[in-house]
Amino acid sequence: MNSETGRVEAFSDGVFAIAITLLILEIKIPKPSDGPLALQLLRQWPSYLAFLISFSFIGVMWMNHHRLFTHIKRCDDTLMVLNLLLLLGVTVVPFPTAVLATHLGYGDQRTAALLYNGVYLFIAIVFNLLWRYAVSRNHHLLGKEVDVASVAKISKQYAFGPLFYGLCAVIAGISVPASLAGNIVLAMFFALPPTHATNIVRSGERNV
Repeated sequence: MNSETGRVEAFSDGVFAIAITLLILEIKIPKPSDGPLALQLLRQWPSYLAFLISFSFIGVMWMNHHRLFTHIKRCDDTLMVLNLLLLLGVTVVPFPTAVLATHLGYGDQRTAALLYNGVYLFIAIVFNLLWRYAVSRNHHLLGKEVDVASVAKISKQYAFGPLFYGLCAVIAGISVPASLAGNIVLAMFFALPPTHATNIVRSGERNV
């Protein structure tokens, strides 16, 4: 049975808000017994970096989730299950963020980066599944006046998500800093409106 999307959006917003707030808990308050405060603050740079990347990632996901549901006007059981899978990935993000912050700069940083990128890859795949299901079967879950051009641009932008996050995971096995830099670039790319993102892709394709 189809239903309105209001409750799905409200519940999703709550999960995004909680997940993005939990990220700050990884940044600890230095104790006076640990030494000079300035030095202790500087030593937490891996936590700051992991926090900023994950904050950007969850924030961009929330923006894109909002964009999707400006087009999705109806909801069915399959869409709710896919949305729950997406939220599963979102709620997990604070864990690999903490693991990365703890191990960045040490011997196991590659494993931490692979875990980190693996969660992002999972979310990117589910994001695509959710959107493509919504636009399948002649856009059966979209509004009556479907903006076909906008739908096509969103689909094209999202199609790069699993590919690029998978590439970041591969790069993590070679260079953790390069992998994290890739995550930052991807956050900026997916923060762009679909029109701008597809224009960038077209420019890149013409220059190849």
